[in-house]
Amino acid sequence: MFSKISQIFKIRELRDKIFFVLGIFVIFRLAANIPVPGIDVEKLRSFFEGNQLFGLLNLFTGGALSNLSIAMLGLGPYITATIIMQLLTMIFPALEALYKEEGEAGRQKFNQYGRLLTIPLAALQGYSMIMLLRSQQIFGALDIFQMVTIVSVITAGTVFLMWLGELISEKGIGNGVSLLIFAGIVADFPTNLRQTFLTWDPARLPAYLGFLAMALIVIVGVVIITEGRRNIPVSYAKRIRGNRVYGGVSTYLPLNVNPAGVIPIIFALSIMLFPGMIGSFLVNASQYWIAVIGKFLRDLFTQGQVIYNILYFLLVLLFTYFYTAVTFDPKNVANNLQKMGGFIPGIRPGRPTTDFLNFILNRVLLVGAVFLGLIAVAPSVIQSATGVTTFAVGGTSILIVVSVVLETIRQIESQLTMRDYEGF
Repeated sequence: MFSKISQIFKIRELRDKIFFVLGIFVIFRLAANIPVPGIDVEKLRSFFEGNQLFGLLNLFTGGALSNLSIAMLGLGPYITATIIMQLLTMIFPALEALYKEEGEAGRQKFNQYGRLLTIPLAALQGYSMIMLLRSQQIFGALDIFQMVTIVSVITAGTVFLMWLGELISEKGIGNGVSLLIFAGIVADFPTNLRQTFLTWDPARLPAYLGFLAMALIVIVGVVIITEGRRNIPVSYAKRIRGNRVYGGVSTYLPLNVNPAGVIPIIFALSIMLFPGMIGSFLVNASQYWIAVIGKFLRDLFTQGQVIYNILYFLLVLLFTYFYTAVTFDPKNVANNLQKMGGFIPGIRPGRPTTDFLNFILNRVLLVGAVFLGLIAVAPSVIQSATGVTTFAVGGTSILIVVSVVLETIRQIESQLTMRDYEGF
């Protein structure tokens, strides 16, 4: 592996892409530490220490939220806009045609709509966040000009991160959004390790060992599920053109057990965190019935609750199937096989091939979807059973980190293969 790493840095184009991604990470960390003005730092720190929901949000922004930085919202509004746009493809056939049938130009236009939708979502979420923190006395009195300025800066920070993610996807290696979320999670690891050593308590050794065991199990499970594939045999008929014979070979069509990767977890988290945030905002309302609704939402969407875990699990399953349906179309695969003279042995081309691919995909995908759902709710279940808060974000964080690392390694391997190098 070390020899392959040295080969990576010998290839100028690949080396430049890696350094470009690392440079974007540095810019991201700088933005995450530029605060907005008018903050009571001590109240801010105590607020995040006592609020589990915002502690989880803070994890995925790499500490930007706890610093109340210009990037405090992270990529949450962009992810939410992406979810909304993809859900709209199921309602409006014109959007579905734009995304699936008009090629690269159509997808670029579709993505542009998602970017435009991000701006009002970021402004709305930023305003709600400021009002919530203001109710906790973290902000002082703000006039209209100060409020507009702060919300504008926060919105610009989200758009800036969205642009950085697009740059990574275009000029770097891997998915830019996933890599920025990965960078946000990894950025807190040194601080967490330091805090663990400073607050070391021998009586909590079983909890630390339990967390380590869970981390190893999750890592092994993620690698197995992510790398697992169901190979469907494909044969190509012989074709004679002039004096040459084409086809007549057998290969296979690989179907990943979890083709959606870590995206369903991110989508489900975005949905699950939103009602709790609204509830925390409404709980301090002056009208009694609004405060009751806010308390109900806040308590219902608190990690560790049975209903929360059930909804979270079901959302992960739903988004796994939904995202796979958006990115993998068995009908198009069957049509492409037929155009190239390929067929699945024992299955007729056309509609029977589409039905067969749907049947296999749904059965294989069930394993990956259930695994993702179990990993998503396992930290909350263990926390409820043991009272160890370390598990609150451990499983999801490890899942995202390992999945992003595997995907990035796969991208690097493809670059090496293009240059006649072996992979890792």
